[in-house]
Amino acid sequence: MYKIGVIGDRESILGFKAVGLDVFPVDDPEEARKILKRIAKEDFAIIYITEQVYQFMMDEVDEYTDSRLPAIIPIPGKDGTLGIGMTSVKKSVERAVGADILFGGDN
Repeated sequence: MYKIGVIGDRESILGFKAVGLDVFPVDDPEEARKILKRIAKEDFAIIYITEQVYQFMMDEVDEYTDSRLPAIIPIPGKDGTLGIGMTSVKKSVERAVGADILFGGDN
């Protein structure tokens, strides 16, 4: 059975533990990189990463872009969104469809 994990600062992700997700609190991007590398090899189908951490590890995340699993998804942290999640969705849709159907090329 596949699992869902969440990487980010403790305050942003502890609520996910209450709904049964595996949480991985981190204090710095290097720790997050190590955890991502480790859990990507395990049975995690989805890994959410707070945008505040995600912004410092985009190169590592790109290594999994063409992989079927895990899906790595940026989410807003306790301080709100940085817009990284929407940018990621937009890029994925453009790649799949071949055109910007979400924003019509305005962004």
